[in-house]
This record gives sequence, structure tokens and C-alpha cells, in this order.
Amino acid sequence: MIKSYLITDPAYYGTDTTTFTSQLSTIFDKNRVDLALYRDKENSEYVRFAEIFIAACKSRGILPFLHQDYVLANRLGAYGVHLTSAQFDEIQAAKELGLFVVVSTHSLEDIEYVSRLGADAVTYSPIFSTPNKGIPKGLAHLKEIVGKINTKIIALGGITTDEQVKAVESCGVFAYASIRKFI
Repeated sequence: MIKSYLITDPAYYGTDTTTFTSQLSTIFDKNRVDLALYRDKENSEYVRFAEIFIAACKSRGILPFLHQDYVLANRLGAYGVHLTSAQFDEIQAAKELGLFVVVSTHSLEDIEYVSRLGADAVTYSPIFSTPNKGIPKGLAHLKEIVGKINTKIIALGGITTDEQVKAVESCGVFAYASIRKFI
């Protein structure tokens, strides 16, 4: 069965700890979540929210990831880190800390490169149309990429329905990632 990878967004989870904790609980209770990423690029209390997030994930058997900051992910006991497409040079340092490393990619060349650098998994996006994320790659292209790569691929971008989850699963991906599917 395909894994599910929840990605937070402050627009849906709130910017205060009470709302954040409540939203996490509600969303975790109503969805099957295997992996979860705390991502909030603007939160001045990122560490506090990351601590709440990691504790909530661990209490439910969900593998927690932090966005970008592999040192903090290690310090707080996260399972892994999700690096951006501008952080390829940080893969090795994150791996040396024992973290599971997911890297954002948008081309076959990116995937091949980060695979050689030791990334455990990649997000590949956008698969379907999603706001402000460019032209969708589509299912045929996703299936072609999966057939060429040994690294775990997480389909990302515009996945909001069960039908879309089944469609990306049929391409042979390790997981699908979404913000809106879990809301």
C-alpha cells in the first residue's frame, strides 16, 4: 500500500499553538498518515511548534519530518528532514546525523543527482495542477521516472482526491504527499 505524507501549511493549521494542536489532532484522527512534515517558513516560534508537531506524530506512530533544518530535526528527535531543491549540498550532513532525507526535485536530472548524494527519497512535483507550482508533470511522466530510478519517489502536487492517490499509486511511487488532501 502506498504511504501517505502529510505536509502542514499555516493557512490550514493556524499560527497559535492551541489551534495548531487542535488541527493536528483532528486531521490525524480522520486520516491515515504515515509520514508528516512540519513546514512553516515564517513562524517565529518554529522550534516550539516543531516540538508540538513531533510529539503529536510520535504519539500516533507517524514518522515526523522537519522542513529544511536538519540540525534542529536531529536535536528534536525527528525521524527525518525534508530539504528544498536549493539544499542539495546539505544532504550528506543530514545523513551523517542519521536522518531520513527527503529532497524536493522537479526533474530526472535532479533526482539522479540527489540519489548519488545519498537522498533516501525525493518529492517529485507537480504531478497535477496546483496553485503557483507550474505545469503539471502528469501521470505518464511520473511512471516513466519511477521506472528509471531506484530512490523512493513521493508524488506531490495537486493530489486532493482518493482517485488521484490511486492514480499515482498505479505509477509505482513509494508515497504521495499533500497539504489539501488531509484537510
